[in-house]
Amino acid sequence: MKKKITTNINIKNRKAEFEYFLISTWTAGIVLSGTEIKSIRSGKANLTDAYCSFEDNELWVHNLHISEYVNGSYSNHEPKRDRKLLLNKKEIKKLMSKLNDKGMTIIPTRMWINENGYAKLDIALARGKKMYDKRESIKEKDRIRENSRNYSDD
Repeated sequence: MKKKITTNINIKNRKAEFEYFLISTWTAGIVLSGTEIKSIRSGKANLTDAYCSFEDNELWVHNLHISEYVNGSYSNHEPKRDRKLLLNKKEIKKLMSKLNDKGMTIIPTRMWINENGYAKLDIALARGKKMYDKRESIKEKDRIRENSRNYSDD
């Protein structure tokens, strides 16, 4: 019987919701080496500047920074190498067709480890925000924060 692994690794790309309108999301597997998964389990990954693109009908994530594993020695990985994402053929075709629209991009929003111990990457089809959209987002956050303060004072 296989032992279920309980982890609470949840690495988010906070900048994504501020910079983009997230239209739809998918969960993808990610091809990693041994030292990369160990670094992710210790929470040493950064999704901030990462983006996804297609190469030969395969989806790849670029600029995903996974820090080198401390005990990795000579077999350590390169921190910002390109990594292949694993999706169904149907999902890949759907993403490719939607990516052809103007202003659309694919960005990773969250990295987590499932109950079987595999690293998963939540990716989103997104459209970039203009400056006035970002100002509206800031105003909305301030409005929500102000309302929560008012309710907590009562």
